[in-house]
Amino acid sequence: LTVPSRIATAFTMDPSIQKHFTVVDYVIFAVLLAASMGIGLYYALSGGRQRTTQEFLMADRSMRCLPVSLSLIASFQSAVAIIGVPAEIYTHGTQYWFIGCAYVLGLLIPAHVFIPVLYRLRLSSAYQYLELRFSKAVRICGTLTFIFQMVIYMGVCVYTPAFALNAVTGFELWGAVLATGLVCTVYTTMGGLKAVIWTDVFQTIVMFAGQLAVIVVGVHQTGGVSEVWRKVWEGNRISALDLNPDPTERHTFWTLAVGGVFLMLSLYGVNQAQVQRYLSARTEKEAVRSCYMVFPSLQLALALSCVMGLVMFARYCGEDPSDNIFLYIYPQMVIYFVMDMLQGLPGLPGLFVACLFSAALSTISSAFNSLATVTMEDLIKPHFPAMSEARATLLSKVLAMSYGLVCLAMAYLTHLMGDSVLQVALKIFGMVGGPILGLFCLGMFFPWANSVGAVTGLGTGLSVSFWIGIGSIISHSSGTKPLPPDCSSSFLSGNTTTVTQLSALSNVTLSFYSLSYMWYSAFNCFTVIVIGLIISFLTGPMKEQDVTPGTIYPLLGTLFGFLPARLKKKLCCVTPLGQTVFVIKVFHLEQHLHQPDKIFIAPFTISHKIITYVCKTNDILITLTCTLACW
Repeated sequence: LTVPSRIATAFTMDPSIQKHFTVVDYVIFAVLLAASMGIGLYYALSGGRQRTTQEFLMADRSMRCLPVSLSLIASFQSAVAIIGVPAEIYTHGTQYWFIGCAYVLGLLIPAHVFIPVLYRLRLSSAYQYLELRFSKAVRICGTLTFIFQMVIYMGVCVYTPAFALNAVTGFELWGAVLATGLVCTVYTTMGGLKAVIWTDVFQTIVMFAGQLAVIVVGVHQTGGVSEVWRKVWEGNRISALDLNPDPTERHTFWTLAVGGVFLMLSLYGVNQAQVQRYLSARTEKEAVRSCYMVFPSLQLALALSCVMGLVMFARYCGEDPSDNIFLYIYPQMVIYFVMDMLQGLPGLPGLFVACLFSAALSTISSAFNSLATVTMEDLIKPHFPAMSEARATLLSKVLAMSYGLVCLAMAYLTHLMGDSVLQVALKIFGMVGGPILGLFCLGMFFPWANSVGAVTGLGTGLSVSFWIGIGSIISHSSGTKPLPPDCSSSFLSGNTTTVTQLSALSNVTLSFYSLSYMWYSAFNCFTVIVIGLIISFLTGPMKEQDVTPGTIYPLLGTLFGFLPARLKKKLCCVTPLGQTVFVIKVFHLEQHLHQPDKIFIAPFTISHKIITYVCKTNDILITLTCTLACW
């Protein structure tokens, strides 16, 4: 039995089956927006009043680990996840819960590999690293790839919750989109990164409170914990450990726990939105500690979403599907469940909607700020090095506002294209993250990799990524939408962001398109590294003395410590990780003597009372030395 989109839409547009908000619910939703706006206004009028790019984009590098960690969670926990994870558990069971195993390495590796390298270089944009390590061309390629990734995702994050809410409750679609987009744009533009981080803290608390309220009421109305457990057990929704190594299986332990590590690394290791929070911490220890503090909170967020899916299954299993037409439609089933559970409790539906839009606000505000940062630091400042601080700050605010308007335009584009664009956009976000991760790994772990190899590897990785991703969307675009499951039903299988059922594929090409979406980041990361290394060897490996100190993590030196020193030197396995940094101000003497042309962040080393500084300007490597007496 299939449910065509046009029939589903007809049902969702029928006001007679929609749930409705009370005045209290609207008030709670308005309070969320007002509180977020108030935080932005506070930071616009306090402290340094966002008068410098350092304060606006980097929060003066003064943030403590607690707000940074909560902001890291809020950026990751988007509205798409709050809607999608319970629907996944409801439809397919608890196998997805095993992704929590990936959180261990997915946070330990950034804490002890990526944060030390990036923090000690004192960067503003993660892609500045690519210029220090490779060249300006690599930096621009990385920046443009990130901008493409985030612009696509912003529209989905704003539109998805608004669309689902409109279908189930009749809540004004474009009213919700505009309110979310404009409020987020205003407080991000006024308050800078400090406002973004502290609103993330507030919104994280609202997210947890909303999910917890739905679970408590849902369990009570379903008959208690024992009744919920009985139904999900009889319905075969408690998944066993699936050790099937087949990479085309959508969700197995290996797919989630191993493939998920690379997905986490692409988010928490090299994504500008997250890296910017690490770099805003007071010290490197605070940045590392914030990464550690994310782990329990992420596990809590995953547990709440999964339990909500189980409660939803226990509530509806065995019922006539025609009575709950919204349960046919993937983005709307969670909203329907919430409104159904909380309909007689004024204020609680509004609390969950506030939870949902808190997730949307936190994600897109992070996107605005990070996009403004990379555009300013990577695309504008290098071409206008003499720009005054006041003008640079004003331009950064204009960029943040502009990306807010782009977000609204992307939401409208999402609306025009319908459901299919959601699948494409979500896959694009995953497809782009893997090649960017591969680019950073190529630079940090392989000293002989050069800029030609980096650009070629990134281009190849993106091409392969889009080939597999778009191919899987096209080859699996047709399928059946499952009915709400019966209490005794077995698992339904489906493809990545949809619930379509996969058929057995004999064709090798189609089987390749069936690669689980959880392996996309790992596969594309290794593609970039392998191609990058091959091209680097063919075009002439980079020599150790040409590598900017502090840009290499000594992974190979640790792994191949048993090799003779001479061989390790040939493999460039001896480049140390910089221990600290020094800020060098370079002056144009023929111009204003006291006007710095540019600030170069350069690691320095101390050997035999000689301090060596290394900086890069216009692709020319400059090495300065002085004695400790001069220092």
